[in-house]
Parts: sequence; structure tokens; C-alpha cells
Amino acid sequence: MIALEQVELSLHTGKADERLCEVYGCMAGSPELPDYRNRLLHVLTGFRTQFGGAEEIELFSAPGRTELGGNHTDHQHGNVLAASVNLDIVACAAPNDSMIVRIQSEGYPLDEIDLTDLTPHPEETNKTAALIRGVAAAAHKLGHEIKGFDAYMTSNVLSGSGLSSSAAYETMIGVIINRFFCESKLTAIDIAKIGQYAENIYFGKPCGLMDQMASSVGGIVAIDFADQNEPTVRKIIYDLQASEHSLCIVDTGGDHAELTGDYAAIPREMSEVAAAFGKTVLREVDEAEFLKSIPSLRRQCGDRAVLRSMHFFAENRRAVAEKEALEKGNFEKFRQLVIASGRSSAMYLQNVYTGVNPEKQDMSVALALAESILDGRGAVRVHGGGFAGTIQAFVPNDMLSYFKTTMESVLGKDACHVLTIRPAGGVVLLA
Repeated sequence: MIALEQVELSLHTGKADERLCEVYGCMAGSPELPDYRNRLLHVLTGFRTQFGGAEEIELFSAPGRTELGGNHTDHQHGNVLAASVNLDIVACAAPNDSMIVRIQSEGYPLDEIDLTDLTPHPEETNKTAALIRGVAAAAHKLGHEIKGFDAYMTSNVLSGSGLSSSAAYETMIGVIINRFFCESKLTAIDIAKIGQYAENIYFGKPCGLMDQMASSVGGIVAIDFADQNEPTVRKIIYDLQASEHSLCIVDTGGDHAELTGDYAAIPREMSEVAAAFGKTVLREVDEAEFLKSIPSLRRQCGDRAVLRSMHFFAENRRAVAEKEALEKGNFEKFRQLVIASGRSSAMYLQNVYTGVNPEKQDMSVALALAESILDGRGAVRVHGGGFAGTIQAFVPNDMLSYFKTTMESVLGKDACHVLTIRPAGGVVLLA
């Protein structure tokens, strides 16, 4: 713990810059540093205004994530490639010597959670309160005594952007609880699992583990979910800037309402195919046996389930190949695999538009526009869950300004976000 005034001084004088560069992956004197400092000074002021002048506080950060490979493979115990990005949630927090968690997320109503009751509350489904209670409950199940704390947070991880603001939020709560009440004994993987538990059981969304893992671990990570209890996580050292391409996430402007059924149908249909072989997930199914059984599977499970399963088998191999390409510094190979991933998601996984509003095809328009602009250069693909969210593009630096301007002329101002990959996951920033 550190005095709030001391943190303010460190930020104003630049003494915290080395730590900020370490977390965000920037250089000393970087033009981004003033923005990072000012955001943290802002949350300090917000904390003081909301909760009064606590004698000692700590600062925390939890990043959004981008999926680089492995679209909808994690819930079938497959391989994924993901990375944390330079957009994050930052928080100022302190224990409050009670059993009440009070969190003020800037722009939202205050959340107050009574930790004497850690059971799921149906009225909290799809609300941040469910994530707070769920993370606390999961940590408690691991044998830790969880108590109350106050936190003021602000986020630039855009909601609905495909950068997984919910996983960043879960990671943030997990990192705070770990620091204050678990003696920092929880690993980044533990915190990711706790976040998934909260989202599945308390929040009510049947997500896989990739989002939480990428946010919690940080950097570029290759994750093999063959063993869900002990996934294999490998950090990949690769400097995207050396490729002379920029990572862009483009908001297609689609309507996210009523899409839970579309998202849930993908793991359900894949699991139905696995069940035809007496298995739980597709990772357990022999691909050769699957291919021989397609005629009966079409009758039993339907064509879409078969196509989505074909996507899984190919995408699972691609995620491994993408990891190997980056490890070898072969960006051209990686680029070709990204293109193949995008086409498979659109054609076979079919998560580019929703059955709720089939006439609305924002993602398909965005993909077509991006491909037209790039004209054989770079790469573009469906990003994250799909349906009405974002697309991902790797854009040659000499085309970046034109790409961004042209995409936004169709999709709206600030639709195209140019991101960098940050080396750190969920962390205590200053303590």
C-alpha cells in the first residue's frame, strides 16, 4: 500500500514512468506516456471524490485482449493465439474493513456487493455485480477469506468491441482480490479461471477461457486447452512493429442485442457433433473418423453443425501454425494463415451475421470493404465472437492512414482502432 499523495507525486514528477513503460510496452519519452499518467491521476481524483481520502491505496491495470488465431476453438478444448492490448481498465483501490465491495466504474451507477452472501443472484445476471460476486465466490472456494474494498475504475476497453471488456473487468477484480486478500498467491492462470467461472455461473454467459487468459497473462500467448483444468500457456516473443504492419480493430456498428442465442449455438452444435462419437468436445474426436461420418452427421446434427466442426478442425491446426510462424519471425506465413482463418470463420463457422436480423450484415460489409482497400496486401478476418462485433486487420504501415480514413468514411468516425500489443496482463501498477 502507498499513500495516495505519494502516488500523485510519482506520476507528476515522472518517477512512475519506468513502471508504466514496463506495463504498456512503450519507451522512455514516448508520446503516449502523458496520457497514461493523466488517466491514473484521474482515477486517483475519482477515488478521493467518491470514497474520501484513504490513507493508502494501490493502482491496478487489466488489459483488453485481441484474438490472433483460433476463432471459437477454446470452448472445444482447442488451441488459440491471443494477445493483450494497450487499452485497459485502470483502478485505484483500497480495503475498507467491511464485507462490502463498493466499485464506482466511471459513467455507471455504483456497485455495492455484500460478501456475506456469495450465492448467485438471478437479478444480477448480465450485470457487473454478478462478475464481482462471482470472482469473490471463486476465490473464497479456493480457501481465501475475501473482504470488502473500495475501487474507482475507468476503462478505454470499448464495450462490444471484441476486445473483451468483460474479461478485463473480471481480471481487474481478480487482481485486486488477489493482492488484498490472497497474499498474491493466485497465478495469472488462476485469475483467468476465476473470471471464467464468474462469467459462466454468475453472469450467465457460456464463454470459453481464452478472453480471461489473454487479459490475465498478457503479451502474445499461445494456449492449448486440451486439459481445461491445466491449460498449456506459452508466451510468444514477437515484435509486431518489426513486420511494418499495424494491428487494427474495426467496429462494424452492428447491433449486439439478442445475440446470446447465436453465440451459444456455436459450442452447442459443435458439442452435438462430438456427442455423436461419444465425446464431449471436438478436440476428443478423431478428424478422419469425423470426415468419414459426414453423411450420417448431416442427418443427425444438420449441415451447419458439420460445417462449424470442419472449421474447428482446420482452425485448431491454424492456431498452432500461426504460433510457429511468429516464433520463427515469419510474418508472411502468419499473414496467409490469418486470411485463411477469416475465410473459414465467414464460410464455415458462419459467425458474420445473425439469424435474428439476417438482412443486417455489418460484418460482411466491413470485411468486403477492408479486403477491397487492402487489395491483396495485409490481412483481414472476423474477430472474436463475431455476428455483430468487430473485424481485425493487419494493415501495412504505408497504407494505414488511407485504410483508417476509408473504413471510417463508411462505418463512422473512430470506428477503426489502431492498437499495440502490451507485454503485461493484469497487474498491480503502483503499490
